[in-house]
Amino acid sequence: MFITMKNDMKQRYRAFLRPWGVYYCEDLQTGKQETLKTRDKAEAYRLVAAKNETAAAPAFSLQLARVYWKAGDPAAASRTWQCVMDEILKLKNGNTRQRWVTAIKDKAFESLRNLVVMETRPEHFLRALENGTVCTNIFLRRMQNFALDMSWLPWPVLPKKGWPKIQFKDKRGITHVEHEKILMGEQNSEWRAFYNLLWNLGGSQSDVANLRAEDVDWEMKVISFSRMKTGSVVQLHFGEGLGSILNDLPGEGLLLPRIAGMKESDRAKAFTRRCNLVGVSGVSLHSYRYAWAERAKTCGYPERLPCHFSSRFKSSSVAVKKCLGPLGAGCPNGFNNPLATRMGISCGERPSLPAASSSDNRCGGFLKFKRRSMS
Repeated sequence: MFITMKNDMKQRYRAFLRPWGVYYCEDLQTGKQETLKTRDKAEAYRLVAAKNETAAAPAFSLQLARVYWKAGDPAAASRTWQCVMDEILKLKNGNTRQRWVTAIKDKAFESLRNLVVMETRPEHFLRALENGTVCTNIFLRRMQNFALDMSWLPWPVLPKKGWPKIQFKDKRGITHVEHEKILMGEQNSEWRAFYNLLWNLGGSQSDVANLRAEDVDWEMKVISFSRMKTGSVVQLHFGEGLGSILNDLPGEGLLLPRIAGMKESDRAKAFTRRCNLVGVSGVSLHSYRYAWAERAKTCGYPERLPCHFSSRFKSSSVAVKKCLGPLGAGCPNGFNNPLATRMGISCGERPSLPAASSSDNRCGGFLKFKRRSMS
């Protein structure tokens, strides 16, 4: 049955025909006009009737929309959030899949697992977020976005502005004193080498754990490897201190074979146990990356230098943004930075890229700069 809109004054919306043959809709309260994108009179009046019904009874229209949605997607009546989680896992591989498996086990999701997706209300999400952590917030957003992309949700359960702000705990770099305490408490030579490599290279735990003897060029004093996360190539010159550490490791194959075979979570747990035993708190293996950036800042490096000499830190890296920032003071006493030594930057001197001479050449992906005398 078509509504002829005879009593326009009692309706919020009315339809009218433009001279070029396209029907438009006008909101009688605001005066706003918008096209209905149709030339068919019956269809135009049907669309306007739906708008008026929605304005008169929003709750009823919402339920009616769900009925139509379920009719178009028979599985919508029984599709739960557990089904969404299972489908997401099918598309993930490697470490990403492991992270999703761990995240899905979150107890905060228990109230959502058997809840039908189409019957989910904002308070269901808010209750899960109240009982969860930062990871709950992050992965629940991703699950909603996945359901929207798959057309399993007609609209977001929580609008963008309705989500609680994601707030991580403050992160800091591990100090030299804490690093020494960990080394003193660690009796295993392989783990000691692992911590020393993290301190000197500032790489991620997986990248450092999977270093191979073939990654070390002893002639050019360069260690290079491809990042597991991004695939970008990392190249770094090393001095005598790091060279002595590398010299004690295997001459072929993996440098840290036992640690390389462990999961990331197992390495993190082992580090946490060691920290608890020696009385160090508030740090993780990732803190070694922050420590490297903090030492770079202390030596006065601007952000462009770590980014130029090593692709470990992108310009958008949190470690660089947080730890480098403006130029700092000189090097602390007793700190020997291989990069500073190689560039000829003396402690307390404002670092800058020295001008390359005609005899400069490239080796290992780095420019060889003339050294200035150390003062």
